[in-house]
Amino acid sequence: MAETEEQPREEASEAVENKIASEETYMTAGVHIGTRQKTADMTKYIYKVRNDGLYIIDVNKTDDRVQVAAQFIAKYKPENVLVVSVRQYGQQPIRKLGEYTNIQVLAGRFRPGTLTNPNARGYLEPELLIVTDPLADAQALREARNVGIPVVALCDTNNETKHVDIIIPTNNKGRRALALVYWLLSREVYKVKGKIESYDDFQPEVEDFEAEI
Repeated sequence: MAETEEQPREEASEAVENKIASEETYMTAGVHIGTRQKTADMTKYIYKVRNDGLYIIDVNKTDDRVQVAAQFIAKYKPENVLVVSVRQYGQQPIRKLGEYTNIQVLAGRFRPGTLTNPNARGYLEPELLIVTDPLADAQALREARNVGIPVVALCDTNNETKHVDIIIPTNNKGRRALALVYWLLSREVYKVKGKIESYDDFQPEVEDFEAEI
């Protein structure tokens, strides 16, 4: 069920007109800072390569994909959605996402069989999986594929996305970048579900989503 359609540039340009955060906000949080590796899957989300070899993510596409992901997530009952993060800096952000949206959270080690073995301790049957990093969360991603549920993933420039249905291109290793993306996702899900009329009505702060150093 991997994402295969490349977004036309006209659509990307239109999406910029309805941005949910400014370029400055994304860049201050380091959302644009990729790795020194790029995969063919992520090429269309890369803006440029810096002189030091770091690939820079197009944050306009990040903004657009957060909106697309929120629309998708909002179609599911929160108790049927699971978000995971093995990465330490992703654990506080996903806990906060769970706190504000009631999505199920699995922070830290992902036990093999969690999605595939009904006899496993902590067995879960979500209808949608959100992963913080397809590489670090590879076990969860494999199990989601095995049981046939869709996957939303935060993807850096070095990620393979073959088994990802909705890609959110972002620095998925930085503490502040992860906090911002999960905060925006929480706020956007609220907006889509009609829990807030305007973004100003969303009370949590980005800092609430930041992992401690």
